[in-house]
Amino acid sequence: MFAATSRYAALPVVEFPAPDGTVLRYARPRVIARPDDLIVVGIHVVTPGDRLDRIAAERYGDPEQAWRIADAHRVLDPDLLTATPGFRLRFTVASGLLPAGSAGAGGVGG
Repeated sequence: MFAATSRYAALPVVEFPAPDGTVLRYARPRVIARPDDLIVVGIHVVTPGDRLDRIAAERYGDPEQAWRIADAHRVLDPDLLTATPGFRLRFTVASGLLPAGSAGAGGVGG
């Protein structure tokens, strides 16, 4: 239903039989991790002209992964993240995703 790199790819798909017999398919709501449950694994200091899609392409190899950066900052308008030069963008992972013994890069944006 979604591309493998989509923020929705891992969501369960549910089917709902409508009264007219049509089957409606939808993805369950996506839960975004709380900032306290994330580990910082990298920082990018915003410079004039930065764009989130370009930063995501550099960091993740895919500009469409910009949603990962926005999720880490819990913003609905991703353009806010590159509006202020000097802002520290955090690259994060959920605490359960790091191998044992790994440490994050530390630091917090903003």
